[in-house]
Amino acid sequence: MKDQMIFQRYEMKYLLTKEQRDDLQQRMRPFMRADEYGKSVICNIYFDTPTHLLIRRSLEKPVYKEKLRLRSYGLAGADTPVFVELKKKYKSVVYKRRMTLPNRQAMEWLCGKGEAPGKTQIQKEIQYALDFYKDIFPAVFLSYEREAWYSVEDENFRVTMDENILWRRDHLSLGEGIFGTPILEPGQVLMEVKTASAIPVWMSRWLSENKVYKTSFSKYGNAYEEMENQKRKGGEAGDWKSIQRAV
Repeated sequence: MKDQMIFQRYEMKYLLTKEQRDDLQQRMRPFMRADEYGKSVICNIYFDTPTHLLIRRSLEKPVYKEKLRLRSYGLAGADTPVFVELKKKYKSVVYKRRMTLPNRQAMEWLCGKGEAPGKTQIQKEIQYALDFYKDIFPAVFLSYEREAWYSVEDENFRVTMDENILWRRDHLSLGEGIFGTPILEPGQVLMEVKTASAIPVWMSRWLSENKVYKTSFSKYGNAYEEMENQKRKGGEAGDWKSIQRAV
């Protein structure tokens, strides 16, 4: 599959057991192929305001919401190409814009320490978000092990399965290492079904037969709620401005 920079699709999430994951992968064999990344470790840095405005709005389930993140496949050095992604959701439809930049240049731009690269439409949309939120900065690091597939009949139908989802609020770099606090329960797998139209009959049948139902699940949202729980319990809240200076 070619790298896409613009997406418009529905995204549905399901929590599976590892046994269900294995069974579904067998069912998928005639219909799906591994994408170019196959099985990989994905690293993300989510950007937010000091008051967590973006994720708080997202958790309120409004008609429109958006997130801004920096993503790499595996750990990234200063010159490693990474994705800057602006993800929007309006009335259940997900719209994603992304562009590729060297890691250092992308981080400097998003942190307000470098010039905006180029003048493409995608760059302008991301820059608008940066200007709108003004004091946005790296808030949370999230990593997970992902297996991804696309349909042999329709490349717009994709399935991803994520395990070992970890988050942390320090060492906010795509090159610091894979470590943090787990989000999923032991043995859980997060599946995302992504499609521009309908779910294929074979997938709908498997979901029904195994009583697997759509769920609301946000990786960054779960990390934020855990941070809030730690605050209520008197844990270390952290100094957001010092985190910003350290990036």
